[in-house]
Amino acid sequence: MKAVGLYKYLPIDHPEALLDLEVEEPGPAGRDLLVEVKAVSVNPVDTKRRAPKPGSSGTVETTPKILGWDAAGVVRSAGRDCVLFKPGDEVYYAGSVIRQGSNSQFQLVDERIVGRKPASMNFAQAAAMPLTTLTAWELMFDRMGISLAGAQAGRSMLILGGAGGVGSIAIQLAKKLAKLKVTASASRVESIDWCKQLGADQVVDHRQPIEGEYDYVLCLSSTDAYWNSFPKITKPQGKIGLIVRTTRPVDLQILHDKSITTCLEGMFTRSTFQTADMEAQHALLDEVAGLIEAGVVIGTLKQNLGTINAANLRRAHQLLEEGHVTGKLVLEGWA
Repeated sequence: MKAVGLYKYLPIDHPEALLDLEVEEPGPAGRDLLVEVKAVSVNPVDTKRRAPKPGSSGTVETTPKILGWDAAGVVRSAGRDCVLFKPGDEVYYAGSVIRQGSNSQFQLVDERIVGRKPASMNFAQAAAMPLTTLTAWELMFDRMGISLAGAQAGRSMLILGGAGGVGSIAIQLAKKLAKLKVTASASRVESIDWCKQLGADQVVDHRQPIEGEYDYVLCLSSTDAYWNSFPKITKPQGKIGLIVRTTRPVDLQILHDKSITTCLEGMFTRSTFQTADMEAQHALLDEVAGLIEAGVVIGTLKQNLGTINAANLRRAHQLLEEGHVTGKLVLEGWA
């Protein structure tokens, strides 16, 4: 089968950073589904997993590493223990970082982290949704304890990085489900307009100092850059949600006087550690499929870069690394 992968961890402008490959088609067992991948989306996690890392100089994989953690496709076969899906079902999912990714014609994925594809979306639109939806939903509702039913309606939320993939979902969930007053940060005309289209009550320029205090702060970009600002922009007993790792030690004491809670979201925690509630991601994606079909949540696909191949994936990685992507990037189909 066709796939796109790597043997070496290289800068994206290197011709071998991502390669077109032919690899053996896998077979499902247990609760694995074999999914024929129709479309994929590209996220910052792809670029981070591909890029050179400290100590990785000279590292060469003996078998190709296939990236990709957002996909939509059709179940072609299922392991003997599968109970949630059957061959022919259309699905969407984010997969697992400890397994081969979705940049391949066929992929094995545990059915417990797979959802039914929203009927109102095509494969490209659906592929844009899983990772960012899981991240925003788990961070807000599981980690930060915000009510899905609007129990904190009217409270304020600041979303730093509102026009990105996770921010594009978080704005919608905060407004339409949690009923919060949402301020999003963006700087370019197109990203400001996008945040407003998604439902943000106000958009502020993150190139300028952030004013005011908020009950909830979602930091979806550089945690390091904003850490020292958190005590100023978070209300007493407020909560901060983080998805980006710090690159240096941080001082927790600066949050102490206001009793600020800090919540960390790792979207792959459940699949990596096979947690007892792993199937919660299946339920979550199914619930969101219903919200999409009802028009409560809208899609976040902004650019379709063409067929799934190394050249187009290198372009997607480069766009993400430049830091000016609004919404989501998708590739669709195999040449």
